[in-house]
Amino acid sequence: MMGEQYLTLIASLPPHMPKLFKTRQTPISRLKLDERLQMLEPEHRQELALIENLVHWNRMAIDTSDLEMIKRGRAVEQQLQNAFIKEIVQWRLEERTIVAALRRRRLGINVPPPVTHWGYGRWLRYIEAHWMEPAFALEYIFPWIPEAAQLLQDNNYLALERLLLSLVWDHYGRVVGDHYFDFEAVVVYVLRWDVIDRWSRYNKQRAEQRFNDMLDSALGGYASLFA
Repeated sequence: MMGEQYLTLIASLPPHMPKLFKTRQTPISRLKLDERLQMLEPEHRQELALIENLVHWNRMAIDTSDLEMIKRGRAVEQQLQNAFIKEIVQWRLEERTIVAALRRRRLGINVPPPVTHWGYGRWLRYIEAHWMEPAFALEYIFPWIPEAAQLLQDNNYLALERLLLSLVWDHYGRVVGDHYFDFEAVVVYVLRWDVIDRWSRYNKQRAEQRFNDMLDSALGGYASLFA
C-alpha cells in the first residue's frame, strides 16, 4: 500500500528542470507541495521536518552559534532512522564545516578554534592540522575548496552562492540513484525544491548585508550565508 501511495505522491509532483540556473521559479508552490506531502506516513513527515529544519538556512536565526548548530546536527542524526537521510545530513554538515573554516580564515584567524565548538564530521582534525594550507590540503577530495576560498576572499557573493548551490544540487542528483517512487525520492525532491527556491529569491544586496552582520556577531553563526 505504501508503495502505491508514494508512487501517487511522486507522480503528482511536477519535475525539476535538470539545470539549476536555468530555473527561474520552483515547479510547485510551497503551499501545494505541503498539501501533497500530507500523503507521507506520519513518521516520514517527522523525518522530513527534522532534515528541513536542519539544512535549510532560512529556518535558522542569524545568531545561531556554531556550538548550537553542532548540537542540533547530532540530535537530529540520533533521531533519524533512515540511513539515506543520515548520509545527506552528514554530507551537508561536513560541507558547512569546510565553509565555516574558510570563513574563519577569511577573518584572519590563524589558529583553529576548539574542534568541539565549530564543526562537524570526519574532517575536523584534518582541517585543524592543515589550517594554514590554502585548501586545508583537501583539494583532491573537495576540488571546489580553492575556488570557494578565492571567491570568499574577493567578496564575490553571487559567484560563491552559485558555486555552493550547484554543489548541493549536483550532490542531491547523484545520491538519489535508483530511488524513484519512495520516501528517499520525496526527500531529494523537497531538498532540491529548496535549492531552487533559495536561488530564485537570491538578492545580492541582502546577501552582502547578511554576510556583514555575521562578521559583526561573534564570528557569525554556523548557519553561514553560504551554508
